[in-house]
Amino acid sequence: MPLAKALELAQEYDLDLVEVAATARPPVCKLMDYGKFKYESAMKAREARKNQAHTVIKEMKLRPKIDPHDYDTKKGHVVRFLKQGDKVKITIMFRGREQSRPELGFRLLQRLAEDVQDLGFVESNPKQDGRNMIMVLGPHKKKTEAMAEARELADARKAERRGNAQQDQASAEEPAEA
Repeated sequence: MPLAKALELAQEYDLDLVEVAATARPPVCKLMDYGKFKYESAMKAREARKNQAHTVIKEMKLRPKIDPHDYDTKKGHVVRFLKQGDKVKITIMFRGREQSRPELGFRLLQRLAEDVQDLGFVESNPKQDGRNMIMVLGPHKKKTEAMAEARELADARKAERRGNAQQDQASAEEPAEA
């Protein structure tokens, strides 16, 4: 349709005439509320950014002669990081004579990998790097999945607290029998 008629139609319906494909012959235009369109596209972009996750590598440092309780504590941190969807770089630091026994560090890393096998996998095998031995563990779950799961858990806890508060309030309002 001619441009003048299209502009008249847009004005009649209180909409904007937006050019969709300028290179097409003839050019393609669309009647729309441009302000509403821009707002909706901004909200979609914001939502996409909210769900976006950047990969973080957490680091855990150990020594070859580690106490069992300290090992359990460090393993707990690694488990938490993997549940959150983060990669974990485990470094074993060797000092003095420990450097002549790298198999101790290798065994410790293998044990840790087996202990967290259900949450993560060995992304890079143990490698000696000077005085340190390094291994990287990757999570089975993606960061976005872990974030969504954590959000659902938090929402469920909030709902449960709200339910408990309403229940307490209802029981407080009941008249006490003598």
